[in-house]
Amino acid sequence: MAGRNVRNTRIASRAVRAAAAAACATLVLAACGSTKDSVSSGGGGTGKVGVILPLLTSPFWQSYNDYVPKMAKSEGVDALKTVNSNSDPSQQITDINNQLNQGVKGLVVAPLDSAAIAAGLDQAERKGVPVVAVDVAPEKGKVAMVVRANNVAYGEKACEYLGKQIPSGKVVQIMGDLASVNGRDRSEAFRTCVQKNYPKLKVLEIPAKWESDTAASKLDTLLNANPDIKGIYMQAGGVYLAPTLQTLKSKGMLKKTGEAGHITIVSNDGIPQEFDAIRKGEIDATVSQPADAYAKYGMYYIKAAMQGKTFKTGPTDHDSEIVKLPSGILEDQLPAPLVTKDNVDDPKLWGNTVK
Repeated sequence: MAGRNVRNTRIASRAVRAAAAAACATLVLAACGSTKDSVSSGGGGTGKVGVILPLLTSPFWQSYNDYVPKMAKSEGVDALKTVNSNSDPSQQITDINNQLNQGVKGLVVAPLDSAAIAAGLDQAERKGVPVVAVDVAPEKGKVAMVVRANNVAYGEKACEYLGKQIPSGKVVQIMGDLASVNGRDRSEAFRTCVQKNYPKLKVLEIPAKWESDTAASKLDTLLNANPDIKGIYMQAGGVYLAPTLQTLKSKGMLKKTGEAGHITIVSNDGIPQEFDAIRKGEIDATVSQPADAYAKYGMYYIKAAMQGKTFKTGPTDHDSEIVKLPSGILEDQLPAPLVTKDNVDDPKLWGNTVK
């Protein structure tokens, strides 16, 4: 967590170090990624917080948007109404500037482009306004924390699931926007895992930029040339689920689990629509990206940053780990479980709490 360390008295410091030693051996409490005691020790108001969304055409981001005011209230954050950048990186920079001109004291932003977002981050830094990035890590620029799941693990989990189900043959990777670190992480992790662990699988790739129409069109073309595909990895169920299923259905290729000719499908997001598709046997698995936790810890970290709190690498008190990225930015990597027919009805999954 970027910011200034809280100044405690020597007695309080000794107490904190003693408590930390019990919990984390030689690390101080903040170094363990605590999100309880280290924040509650601060005080005072924090001011208005702007929240900028990347898009609202995906059920995942619609759910995140619904969680924002609830989590802001529970975390004691005065959040303004969310702003939708509508899949336009340049518009997102304008949105950041507009929020800064309104006098916000903190920003929670889900970047569309890992590189382009630097312009907005620079503007915020010049005005002394801390920023928390959600879902996507910037390539450069100052942020207090990145709240994100391990996207490399997304690609690896999809690879392992497909590899265990399909001994050989063609699998399709419907990729996200490669201008986003998420798209790059998932794509490279999936590709590398298949090459290393499942060499009898051949990966065919569709760059789809998180666009449903692009995914549908390119998948249709690919299936015409490769009607023998055996698996599909969709990097974003929120935008790719419906067009993928519709494309397969139109070609008579949508077979349910257990039926001859079934194409094994793994997705990312954890939205209710994916869970329904798993229950129906239309897809086989998804990685649940924690929309609720993204909203919760986005609010938590921006409040902490506005109060001058600091975090270091290490395990947290909410089953995640804070790591340092190659850029030097800290990232809280939240849990993202694989969901299959065996656990799809787990009430703890956020996708089962959304109406």
